[in-house]
Amino acid sequence: MFNLDAEYEILNFSVGDTKAGTKMGKLQLKSLEDESVLNCILWEEALNRFDSKVFRTGNIVRLISASFNEKFNNCLVSVLEVVKEAKTGLDEEQRENCYDALMDYINNIKDEKLNSFLVKFFMEHKEKIKFAPAAKVMHHNYVGGLMVHTLECLEFAVANMEMCVNDFNRDNILAACILHDIGKIFEYKIDVESGLIDYEENFRKEWISHSQYGFTLCMAHGFKQIAKMIAAHHGRSDWGAIIDLEEKDLEPELYFLHFIDNLSAKFGKISVSILEKQGVNGV
Repeated sequence: MFNLDAEYEILNFSVGDTKAGTKMGKLQLKSLEDESVLNCILWEEALNRFDSKVFRTGNIVRLISASFNEKFNNCLVSVLEVVKEAKTGLDEEQRENCYDALMDYINNIKDEKLNSFLVKFFMEHKEKIKFAPAAKVMHHNYVGGLMVHTLECLEFAVANMEMCVNDFNRDNILAACILHDIGKIFEYKIDVESGLIDYEENFRKEWISHSQYGFTLCMAHGFKQIAKMIAAHHGRSDWGAIIDLEEKDLEPELYFLHFIDNLSAKFGKISVSILEKQGVNGV
């Protein structure tokens, strides 16, 4: 018998097709009591009873009717209720503030060719940039999450260059922070109402990953060093890196961007409510 009072945080939700041609929901929950992960299935009949907003990442829910396996780490859900609704991400004012902060960084890039390219790209894709998440599950997976992740990378990079490293090409570092995940504006789609994130089918038909997109974009416009940093920012080839940092004689900038990106991703699970308590920092 499961505990009717137990509460869970929704980590991930997706809908697929069964072999019989019906819909099946896969729901991943984290126990608020011991942080254990519970993998759940919802058959089509149960799915039809819920609005998609119920399955928003971050929602706190309670299972009302469910059957568990022997180890209590998998279950079939029939009925659940939302205890606390999560935010879908940044509100309109926060999105504008983040976008303006990114433009401030771009305007501080002295290389005219690079500056011009970034301004044009960000103006052309402003709406996508303002809404894009930084991931489907792992970090900054909410409306505006990509901008928050990018700003964190920029702030970490500037702080570390000022304290520890003074011989990097500052313009290239800033641009690499800005562009390393830019392919995600095309890779993901997010439902603004429900907060649910999925992959864009057409992107995956044309590109291997957002890293490949960013690398190709920079190479096509002659920014080869920035392209190399983007190619290496995942660190290892089995994590999606085009350049594996285990290779010898690589430029230190490649490691720098990887560590900066990884640091932001590690902090990316912190609630977006922190943005309500402090302003968005610029340069």
